[in-house]
Amino acid sequence: MKKKLLAAMMAAGMVFSVAGCGGRSDSRADADGSGDTQAADAGSEEEETEIQVFIAASLNTVMTELADKYNEKHPNVKITFNPDSSGTLLTQIQEGYECDIFFSAAQKQMDDLEADGLMVEGTRANVVNNQVVVVTLKDSGTQVTGLEDIGKAESIALAGGSVPVGRYTRQALINLGMLPETDDPASITTQEISDALGGVEISEQDNVSKVLIAVAEGSCEVGTTYYSDTYGYEEDLDILQTVSYDLTGNVIYPIARVVNKEADEAQTKAAEDFLAFILSDEAKAVFESYYFDTDVE
Repeated sequence: MKKKLLAAMMAAGMVFSVAGCGGRSDSRADADGSGDTQAADAGSEEEETEIQVFIAASLNTVMTELADKYNEKHPNVKITFNPDSSGTLLTQIQEGYECDIFFSAAQKQMDDLEADGLMVEGTRANVVNNQVVVVTLKDSGTQVTGLEDIGKAESIALAGGSVPVGRYTRQALINLGMLPETDDPASITTQEISDALGGVEISEQDNVSKVLIAVAEGSCEVGTTYYSDTYGYEEDLDILQTVSYDLTGNVIYPIARVVNKEADEAQTKAAEDFLAFILSDEAKAVFESYYFDTDVE
């Protein structure tokens, strides 16, 4: 219990709790008015419980909607999200913070989770694919057209190497011949990137959402984020380039249940059920509406 409280405190200001409401019996009900009522009654019979779901920051908006949909039939399950960079979330899990489900923006963090024996065997699945994009504020007047000439910017918002989008960006710059080859793109520092780009000012951010905000608020001229993160910012941002998978590699988001020795039977069952929902066709339609690609192996 102590670690759950520590996790909540550490994630203060960025943890969003989605508590369900009761079942509906309005226009969605069957002709006899029993459809949604029956579903709500079934959900209300579940024991009240709470699950901790650690998600990559770029998933925050879509997962909030998915939790709302899930709670329509499972009102007694409280879903508490901890959104941050996948690297930060992995570190928290490794340090013992209570977590039931981990939804990463890259395979590396999930590989490390599995190697540490912290993953529930047989629960790992690839959910969505994303793409790295170069963005700027509308009417910014930037001369940048993409990664190839990103050094023309006066300032760049870039995620750190431990953040998946930062690693993907570094890998793309390596493949373009703009950074030296290395076995670990994440190890390339912001200063090294600045030097390679002619001394351009780079503002390092610790998750993808902060990169987006830095550009949307005009603090930085350009930045690299995910295509899905531009949802809701269509009137504010211009996408200068959608970076090809040939440069970044696939941007696949895996999910898995995490070994949680503090969970009781109700919590474990809720985690299993919510994970199954995230992998359902109903959830796929929601992901696609937020610009994620669900055509993954």
